[in-house]
Amino acid sequence: MAAENVMACETCGLVQRVEPLAKGTAAECFRCGTFLGVRKSSVSLHVTAALSLAALVLYVPANIYPILRMEFYGAHSENTIWDGVVSLAQHNQWAVAVIVFMASLVIPLLKLAGLFFLVASSVVRRGRRLRWRTGLYKFIDAVGPWAMLDVFLLAILVSLVKLGQLATVVPGPGLFAFTGVVVFTMLASAAFDPKIIWEPR
Repeated sequence: MAAENVMACETCGLVQRVEPLAKGTAAECFRCGTFLGVRKSSVSLHVTAALSLAALVLYVPANIYPILRMEFYGAHSENTIWDGVVSLAQHNQWAVAVIVFMASLVIPLLKLAGLFFLVASSVVRRGRRLRWRTGLYKFIDAVGPWAMLDVFLLAILVSLVKLGQLATVVPGPGLFAFTGVVVFTMLASAAFDPKIIWEPR
């Protein structure tokens, strides 16, 4: 058996030989049951495309509709993600404004564009640059935590707790759309199997 089929379990460290996986199958550790490898089927391309399309559809309302609606002593205000970026820039918080702009507007769009490109190039099976496409997948996977969903949810929770006696803070429709963008993008990235890039035509 080929040496590259010898794998060590990341959980218990047991070294074992693994047969080459067929599409749609997985191998698990003999000792602890941890998955050593999963070979996703070609259906994963359709799943990735569908989830990416759903995220792209939600991307528009996530940036058009307000994230928060607040009433403070009779004053009513609504804020979108872009309003937050502009407000930070106006208060000379340029570093934070750039981070929010990149993490909330630019990076999700780049991830979706990258996933669509990987799906299209894998379906058509044209072009070379397989290492570059693999690097693109690694980049998409690496920037996933920058979606900052947890930061937004934490900010809303703090607002609800701190301002509960003074103001009424209600999540806006943009927040739910933004949450959908993050969740669908994460699922799309997880559904894509980079091994498909290297499959022969």
